[in-house]
Amino acid sequence: MDRREYLKTLAVGSLSSSFLLESCQNNPTTLTNISVGSTLSQRGAKASQSVLRVDFDLYFQAAANLYHETDNPDGAFPLNVAENKLNWSLLKGQLESLTAKNPISNWVANYTDSIGSPTSREVMARFLEKHLTKCPIDPAQICLSPGATSVIDLSSWIIGEPGDVAVFPAPCYSVYKQDIGNKAGMERYDLITHHELADLKNGPLLTTKHLDEVLEKITGQGKRMRMLVITNPDNPTGGIYTKQQLEQFTDWCLNRNIHLIVNEIYGLSLINTNHSDIKDDYTNNVEFYSFANIMKERKSDYLHHWYALSKDFGASGFRVGVVHSMNQDFLAAYNNLNGPSMVSNYTQWIFEQALSDDAFVENYITTNRKLLTENYATAVRTFKKINIPYVPARGSLFVWLDLSEFLDENTQEAESKFWLELYKQTGVLLTPGDGFGHTKRGQFRLVHSYVPQNHLEVAMSRLEGFITKKRNHL
Repeated sequence: MDRREYLKTLAVGSLSSSFLLESCQNNPTTLTNISVGSTLSQRGAKASQSVLRVDFDLYFQAAANLYHETDNPDGAFPLNVAENKLNWSLLKGQLESLTAKNPISNWVANYTDSIGSPTSREVMARFLEKHLTKCPIDPAQICLSPGATSVIDLSSWIIGEPGDVAVFPAPCYSVYKQDIGNKAGMERYDLITHHELADLKNGPLLTTKHLDEVLEKITGQGKRMRMLVITNPDNPTGGIYTKQQLEQFTDWCLNRNIHLIVNEIYGLSLINTNHSDIKDDYTNNVEFYSFANIMKERKSDYLHHWYALSKDFGASGFRVGVVHSMNQDFLAAYNNLNGPSMVSNYTQWIFEQALSDDAFVENYITTNRKLLTENYATAVRTFKKINIPYVPARGSLFVWLDLSEFLDENTQEAESKFWLELYKQTGVLLTPGDGFGHTKRGQFRLVHSYVPQNHLEVAMSRLEGFITKKRNHL
């Protein structure tokens, strides 16, 4: 069996696994019951029966069958996991150069502060204030953990009690549910502000009226709303919350002793909305405004800020997450609990070197925005051509699109069926709407930053052909 046939076999096997995975999720009775005689704790037994994401199985198989114009022209396009691969050559070259030129510091082999070495936190604070927040950041007010997942997990553990509710405007990153629930035991509430995707054309719609309504519902259920979490720029829509919106949410939360956390993990992944192919999608000018400025002004124990190098720097595998807070009790608790989740000293050291090089960082950010914009425009051109509704993104790595016209009914089963059909026939793997917390099925996320522009063009051509064929047979 040659390489192409082997890769095709992997992809077909993945489909079978995915159907089983979907079946188990939609029909919990098909899962193996947790027996009384399990060798695990109840927590462990429950985790053994859980699935992190419905699309991970297919993702890894599609990644093993990745398209290449000569080596694997029939390969797949895993456009479902939020990875930014557009600038890896830049970062790789910088890290290799730094490693070759600089001897490793002696402290790297030793224990250091559980929340990050003092020098790493100083460099991170300086990087944030110069490139992201545009306001001073005190290194003593930030903590490092291995990736955004660890930051979210531990923040939830410290802030919430089991059964407390964290509110997320929907649609929203699906795995937040596990991040806040697996260990901390918090519950996710999806706050729906709209039904049709087109309603988001001018940005996120969340208002304090929505928050009033959801607080009443949660309280009426005898539960406590403990956190409001905003992702800015948004995942999956790419919308940006304005300074005025963030200030309104801040006032609302502070008046009710509710923690407000803003995740700016895509804060440097901004789209040039003046690009000729997309400029007509934007009727108003919205600039990204970092929540850290509001934190600096209000100095409240109820305001927190998340960041990571995973998306803006395409460094998800290095596992560097950041939490910024002025709550001294929170910081003390984080310091005491972060021991099992410390960032590798070597990773801290190499990024100290990389982030201290202002010329490199500025060039990286500029190049990243240019390539993100070109890839985003490539995807959008196809959606315009074949009349697929989408949300005009201002940042992030995504396009949020509506393919509901191809569903037989507004159900999860119909959505999963279409999603798998699309992948089987084209090799284009999107993120399904399952888990994003919205009422309308048939909405999908496309990660345009996973492949270079010339490969994305092939993926979009396959998608166009599939959609055209489907319409001709409706």
